[in-house]
Amino acid sequence: MIPTPQTIFFALSGGFLPALLWLWFWLHEDRAHPEPRGMIIGTFLAGMVAVPLVLPLEQIIESHFASQVFLMVFLWATIEETFKWGAAYFSALETKEYDEPVDAIIYMVTAALGFAAMENTLFLISAITDGGMGSSFVTGNLRFIGASLLHVLASGILGFFIAETFKKSLLNKQLCFFAGLAIAVLLHTTFNLYIMKSQGTSIFAIFALVWVAILFLIAGFEKVKQIKKR
Repeated sequence: MIPTPQTIFFALSGGFLPALLWLWFWLHEDRAHPEPRGMIIGTFLAGMVAVPLVLPLEQIIESHFASQVFLMVFLWATIEETFKWGAAYFSALETKEYDEPVDAIIYMVTAALGFAAMENTLFLISAITDGGMGSSFVTGNLRFIGASLLHVLASGILGFFIAETFKKSLLNKQLCFFAGLAIAVLLHTTFNLYIMKSQGTSIFAIFALVWVAILFLIAGFEKVKQIKKR
């Protein structure tokens, strides 16, 4: 069924407004040394572009590993975390604007929010088309509370590991990168597996744990801000 213009409007609103709100929050945390607006927009767009690249790969994985749920979900998470990093890396982290450690977290989170905005929009289009506005409202709120925040958490953690090696050797950079990527993938995998198996109030308990983890990420963000002062 082809979505109507009204469906697309509501899906875009529900997909992008929450992501932009989260983006405002993280940029506000870095207000002392804000990044160029053009770089932020470019990184956000790169995160969006990653979604249509990821989806066909995930469909291929599903067609081969649908009976092996853990492996399928693990590979999905690996692809998504790698592409979000790629969006941040090629749009910002390889440019001269990456000039202080905290920038790694900012650009990783920005790419993650671009990814989440596009992903949420596609989910909402499907929800509105199949289940109407009531279903889309529930879907949008759940994704805003949990899934979008998961993208921020996973990418933010990888950004933290990248930031910690800002002035260190190439070997340290590589080791920390793969450690951060591994943690991000495992978090993403664990979250998705629990969501797939959970129902009712247990889903909100999982979301609550993600919120708690975000508080630790914010603390890590503040720690990274002090690196340049050493």
